[in-house]
Amino acid sequence: MARGNYVFTSESVSEGHPDKVCDRISDAVVDLYLAADPYSRVAVETLVTTNRIVLAGEVRGPESVTTDKIEQVARNAVRDIGYEQSGFHWEHAELQNYIHEQSADIAMGVDADTSAEKDEGAGDQGIMFGYACRETDPLMPAPIYYAHRILHEMAKARKGGRTPELLPDAKSQVTLVYENGMPVRADSIVVSTQHIEDVTQDRVKEIVRGFIDEVMPQGWVNGKTNIYVNPTGRFVIGGPDGDTGLTGRKIIVDTYGGAAPHGGGAFSGKDPTKVDRSAAYAARYLAKNIVAAGFADKCTLQLSYAIGVSQPLSLYVDLHGTGTVPEDKLEDALRQVMDLSPRGIREHLGLNRAIYERTAAYGHFGRQPDNDGGFSWEDLDLVEPIRAELS
Repeated sequence: MARGNYVFTSESVSEGHPDKVCDRISDAVVDLYLAADPYSRVAVETLVTTNRIVLAGEVRGPESVTTDKIEQVARNAVRDIGYEQSGFHWEHAELQNYIHEQSADIAMGVDADTSAEKDEGAGDQGIMFGYACRETDPLMPAPIYYAHRILHEMAKARKGGRTPELLPDAKSQVTLVYENGMPVRADSIVVSTQHIEDVTQDRVKEIVRGFIDEVMPQGWVNGKTNIYVNPTGRFVIGGPDGDTGLTGRKIIVDTYGGAAPHGGGAFSGKDPTKVDRSAAYAARYLAKNIVAAGFADKCTLQLSYAIGVSQPLSLYVDLHGTGTVPEDKLEDALRQVMDLSPRGIREHLGLNRAIYERTAAYGHFGRQPDNDGGFSWEDLDLVEPIRAELS
């Protein structure tokens, strides 16, 4: 039987965290290529440190995407985040670009071959997980959902000019008390935020406490809640000037905050032929629709792929003892309502578009779908087709 009473913690990091700066730049490059050609192949990594940005990776796309354009979108991303500091400045940081052409061997393995009736294969082997639960309206685990929201609201206020005392780098951590398997209150909340030199820690605590009270459900923060704001004290030197960043180092922040398994593959910097990204989106999409359809209160879904093979090797559903239908019947139904080949996923979710830069911070899941198709994996349009298959 599942444990009912416990505490659970998840963390988030802001768009100004060094690793998230890298994710943002890498996804900006993905969007640049997809805007020029929706069938571009992109796998780009970024490293940032004190006044330096280093790009590396493999691409196959139009010649119109020049080195100058790549450098410009990288600098624009850093500028939008808000870095104009002596140790890391969007305009003055040295940028080195080592992006090169994709391997012909990989291309041969994953491209479709219409003459041989060979569908496009997965770009790599791997396992991907999706998850959904009834803890929040977006069917996300509550600790990661609220950890993201605190930082997202802080960033919007900073960029809107309402909190000039704050700078881009920040982290949050939310620990919730669960009773009978559902969150009921906050045990502790930690927020560390970079700030300007001339501000007191009392003022920083006052600002941050306002966002905590705004975001957390009423009654969840009370006299029993421990709140820590900048527990080490001063936090002026931050971002890439204070710590080196790399693409793909925040995979738990990007997904479910540790509340669900993770296959190990990062998202940012990868075009949607890479199943590390697209199949993880599909797994979340399926899990969310299962819970939204009322077949379970909680769902974990796993997909697995082999490089060059189009259909998933396996599809596994775990309803954690909360299901109203047999899991094997549900697995069969999911294969009927969605083509889970790399091409099928991309076409169903409309992933061959420049929609990825916006995903690079505050989580890839639990976000509202955009008008132009971003976060389409959060849609609930499979609820009725799944019900129909099981009727």
